[in-house]
Amino acid sequence: MRNHKTLSGGSCLRVPPSAFIVFLIIAQAIIMPGCGARRTPDLERIFAPARARKDKTPVIVIPGILGSQLMNRRTREVVWPSAFRSSTDGLSLPTLPDLASNRDELVAERIVETAKLARLAPDIYVYYELLNALRRFGNYRDGDWDNPPPEGDRDTFYVFPYDWRRDNVESAQLLFRRVEELKRKLGRPDLRFNIVAHSMGGLVSRYAAMYGDADLPGGEAAPQPTWAGARHIKKIFMFGTPNEGTMEAFATLLEGYSINEGLRRRVRLLNKLSREDAVTIPSIYQLLPHPEAVRFLDQNLVPVEVDFYDPEVWRKYKWSPINDDEFRARYERGRVRDEEGAPHHATLADLDAYFAAALARARRFHAALDAHADAGATSPSPVALYVFGGDCEETLNAPVILRDERRGRWRTLTEPRDIRDAAGRKIKRRDVIRAMYEPGDGRVTRRSLLGERLDAPRRSQFFDTPLPIAYGVFACDLHSELQNNKTLQDNALTLLINEVLN
Repeated sequence: MRNHKTLSGGSCLRVPPSAFIVFLIIAQAIIMPGCGARRTPDLERIFAPARARKDKTPVIVIPGILGSQLMNRRTREVVWPSAFRSSTDGLSLPTLPDLASNRDELVAERIVETAKLARLAPDIYVYYELLNALRRFGNYRDGDWDNPPPEGDRDTFYVFPYDWRRDNVESAQLLFRRVEELKRKLGRPDLRFNIVAHSMGGLVSRYAAMYGDADLPGGEAAPQPTWAGARHIKKIFMFGTPNEGTMEAFATLLEGYSINEGLRRRVRLLNKLSREDAVTIPSIYQLLPHPEAVRFLDQNLVPVEVDFYDPEVWRKYKWSPINDDEFRARYERGRVRDEEGAPHHATLADLDAYFAAALARARRFHAALDAHADAGATSPSPVALYVFGGDCEETLNAPVILRDERRGRWRTLTEPRDIRDAAGRKIKRRDVIRAMYEPGDGRVTRRSLLGERLDAPRRSQFFDTPLPIAYGVFACDLHSELQNNKTLQDNALTLLINEVLN
């Protein structure tokens, strides 16, 4: 049997019997994430009677950002996930103002079921346990988009890999078209699917349900949802979806991203997104906090107004490499190179125009997902939402902006530390944590998952949110582990299995 670890901030330790007593004493004093006497449901026994149930609505599984394997279409080299950087391919996209034209040779091949931190390291579960739960406990078979099985219109799940770097609207359009083609192959024009989506996959699903394959409107035109995707999508099960965005996306644009949540961005064991990669990826901008949810603090830990989607504000505070003098100098000299090793042809003016376009499109993307609430609280949604999340981890919500007068510059904290207020008094780290963080899963706050800050009429019976949330459940786990959490799987499978085919 292969040795696996889970992709989380902590790992359970195996100790020899002679050390067991000492281990118990230490474990009482130190609470280790993911370990201890936590009990989990026995899904094998719980769903034994349900495994014989037939005619279940088919399911589409959609991973989140980083959750699809990316491969060079010509060389067939796997560029993500990989323990080491490719010698020929990077994760950065071109940065021309026309976002749709910024393409490279990488394509999404499959969902990431397991990954390795290093060649000799044990495998890490990513989506393996979720897919295994559908197969083993839900009695779903694997589907094939190109050659669906004869009974692929029931008791079947299909995995939707996509290039998670690209614009989320583009990914939603691709999803819509692939489902249309699948239904044609199945000969079931009336068929509707349930979607199980993790993280950003929930945003892709929501857009596809609301707008089908339509693009965002241009200029200042207000989005008008047609619910074209509702003829394909019945329900969306969202695990850790940032419906109000996440400040972790902002931190990624500033500092890069490490896949190791509990160890944060300081650890670089796996080929990760550098900060210079991140600024070229449109989907990360679309994960930024919703304009109504943006929150920053000053040195007194008092909220400060920030026009977050104004490029001039980013320039003022030197946020992201695009506003870093050293990066801009290298870019202008042509030392920032593309996947072929050649200098970018874009000018600094193109780079700035790209950045402004990425922020503006992210703002419109949020507006498009808000638009369904305009119909009013009494209007039923054609696609119900179900949320599954974590609310036991400290999760970044409000970075702190400090003025360094000696160096004549601004500093932005995305990780807590002791600071001094305007009067020079020390504010201890624990108080900074309480001001900067909210309950969540370490990446997405509980309030973002529920959309509680969105300014629109309430549309959920159970939660104070304009999102049509029909059901929600929370557990104690990290963002990358939510889809593998047995309690959340128990709830999701109960809803999926007990629903008959439409």
